[in-house]
Amino acid sequence: MSVLRVLSHLGDSAISWDAERAATGDEEARAAIQEAERIFAAERARGATAFRTLPGRPAERIERFDPGASEIIMVPRVAGG
Repeated sequence: MSVLRVLSHLGDSAISWDAERAATGDEEARAAIQEAERIFAAERARGATAFRTLPGRPAERIERFDPGASEIIMVPRVAGG
């Protein structure tokens, strides 16, 4: 199971999907991936940065949605003062 976490001033929200089920043609799983990809694109358009995380390794910045990632974290643009 994979998850996209979007951090915001309200906390974080998450959407999950199962890439293996989607690969078998499961429509619900495919719809979840499409929704995660839509959210990813919308957040990137707002200036958010995306990171793919793997246990025991540093987070890796990514520019494109990766449906095979186990976890993607979206961090909003940080404004300095």
